[in-house]
Amino acid sequence: MDQDSIFIGGGGENYAVPQNLLLKYGNRHGLIAGATGTGKTVSLQILAEGFSQAGVPVFLADVKSDLSGLAAAGTHEHKLHDKLIERAGIIGFDDYGYDDFPVVFWDLFGENGHPVRTTVTEMGPLLLSQLLGLNETQEGVINIAFTIADDQGMLLLDLKDLRAILNHVGENASDISTTYGYVTKSSVGAILRRLLVLEQQGGESFFGEPALKLTDMIALTPKGQGRINILAAEKLMQSPKLYATFLLWLLSELFEELPEVGDPDKPKFVFFFDEAHLLFEDAPKALIDKVEMVARLIRSKGVGVYFITQNPADVPDDILGQLGNRVQHALRAYTPRDRKALRAAAQTFRLNPRFDAELAIPDLGTGEALVSTLEAKGAPSMVERTLVRPPSSRLGPLTDAERKEVIAASPLFGVYDDPIDRESAFEQLTGRTEEAVPQSGDSGGLSIDFEQFNSARRYVPVNVPQAKQPRVPSRRAASTQREEAPAPKRRGGNRQTVAEAAMKSFARSVSSRIGREIVRGVLGGVFRGR
Repeated sequence: MDQDSIFIGGGGENYAVPQNLLLKYGNRHGLIAGATGTGKTVSLQILAEGFSQAGVPVFLADVKSDLSGLAAAGTHEHKLHDKLIERAGIIGFDDYGYDDFPVVFWDLFGENGHPVRTTVTEMGPLLLSQLLGLNETQEGVINIAFTIADDQGMLLLDLKDLRAILNHVGENASDISTTYGYVTKSSVGAILRRLLVLEQQGGESFFGEPALKLTDMIALTPKGQGRINILAAEKLMQSPKLYATFLLWLLSELFEELPEVGDPDKPKFVFFFDEAHLLFEDAPKALIDKVEMVARLIRSKGVGVYFITQNPADVPDDILGQLGNRVQHALRAYTPRDRKALRAAAQTFRLNPRFDAELAIPDLGTGEALVSTLEAKGAPSMVERTLVRPPSSRLGPLTDAERKEVIAASPLFGVYDDPIDRESAFEQLTGRTEEAVPQSGDSGGLSIDFEQFNSARRYVPVNVPQAKQPRVPSRRAASTQREEAPAPKRRGGNRQTVAEAAMKSFARSVSSRIGREIVRGVLGGVFRGR
């Protein structure tokens, strides 16, 4: 054991050969695989402890609430204390002791951690389409909506902004099609229905401001330890597509924001992607290509990505080939497909002449694993049968009271709690409608020129200046002025006469409160006249 590596456990026939993950290769990515109940969570826990102790911030998702124990030290009163001490002695872990680690809890729903938000603009059309499960045609409509928002200088911050711009696209579908590409109202309607499902799953709380600043995750304590950022994902796992899309978004943000650092002595940040199979199930090729690109290039930014899943076959081969550090727990082979996957997992290791990896994998006990990490010059080590070291933090979750204490003591307490709703696409589009609606509640004398009414319903093309307009400010630019939250100036837009605007607004406001009053007044006069 030394300051340049993380001790994983003992190897060899008598568990005497130490297995270490060299920090200088910690950004070469990794894999933790194995069947349920074989020890994957403990392996993830000890790696998180090791990186944090070495001054490397970590992000991980806690899908069963087990990993919250990282915030508390283990105790002699724990029922497994004697077994942990025995295991430490077997593998020669003489420095074993109990300790807690600096944990920051996050939660998309804001219930068991600090709220996590991003804007619709930052999510982008590709990930948003994946989240909504859109087909290629519907994804094209989303791209058009984003482009129109950019051209008109409208911010897309939350789902009501997205709904407003989609309604705008649907209302003007025929004329928008001639400028931006073919759009049908049926496609817009299908997207809006998917948005409704997303809102019912709690996705609405994920979009908005204040948006997450990555610097709040990639941080050290005053003592130099890396923060362990734990996403409370027990409830989130009920919406697996939202879970997978959020983690992919976070990974993409790391790739886009962090500078190139080459090959550092240790990673700048380590990202654990638990239940990784959810990312790749039914994913379009464009999305898988994006993940592969990020995995290939993000290591030069000092970020290590570790996938945790039951079977290595859950990860596409192009990505699996980039995972240099591997911890393989037991796999069960009950079917021909299982046996094929087991054989493939064994063949990914560097051969050890002392034992057959294919025979060893199903024979591994709980807490045992086949381990291979990158050695000098980045070559994979010979696979060793390893008894994984016991964690220093608590095995098992915190109590609700303990979690609340950790959240209250967090340096980020209160930073993200209260949402901000500044002027954006929803306010700009509905503001145009409100300005055009007659202020008087008396509709008895309302006179409509139907020729002008029909003319006003036609879409008026956007006036785009010769010089290209600046794109919508990113979250990173907007977040520097969160406290003042200035309303952005409206740029460009539809130039209409007051009469045209009034008639166009009337067509859209039938379902609104004022619109219903007008309709009721007109129809009431007709029926009374009879």
